[in-house]
Amino acid sequence: MHTTLVHVHVKPEHLDAFIAATKANHENSIREAGNRRFDILQSKDDPCYFVFYEAYNSPDDVLAHRETAHYRTWREQVADWMTEPRKGIVFNGLFPA
Repeated sequence: MHTTLVHVHVKPEHLDAFIAATKANHENSIREAGNRRFDILQSKDDPCYFVFYEAYNSPDDVLAHRETAHYRTWREQVADWMTEPRKGIVFNGLFPA
């Protein structure tokens, strides 16, 4: 399993729009053939801080995700709404197998 934790910090004035755009991306991403999880987490202490938990069967499935229309739309839509570039950290998923 190929897993990425993506850290995102959003400008407060774009919070609601970011959540709406991210919901649309989430709903389409979970329908992708190679997707295992696509969880969006919002910090309780800082509502403008998010972590995306993205799990795919393989690195090729991640590349396919990055080519989808819904991901490209989301990426362009939210780019200026972040306080800094998003940061993805890649992990090898051990369990569940």
